[in-house]
Amino acid sequence: MSEAAVKLIYFAWVRERIGLPEEEVELPAEVKTVRDLLLWLRERGEGYEEALRHPEAIRVAINQEHSRHDEPVAGAREVALFPPMTGG
Repeated sequence: MSEAAVKLIYFAWVRERIGLPEEEVELPAEVKTVRDLLLWLRERGEGYEEALRHPEAIRVAINQEHSRHDEPVAGAREVALFPPMTGG
């Protein structure tokens, strides 16, 4: 993994729709925040578009700490994406 690469980990139906449990990506310079990352990922194909159709609903952890969508992704080694939790 290069220094600029970020490991993305997908959980539950986000993983199912994207079709991958995890991947390593090099983030483009314009991806500065979690929200930028989610919008950029949506453009990567049909599965991503379906999984991230409502990006505001996706929960994110950067380096295993819950993060808001306005937080920067610079320096992240790992970003995990979770669908919303449901009770029951």
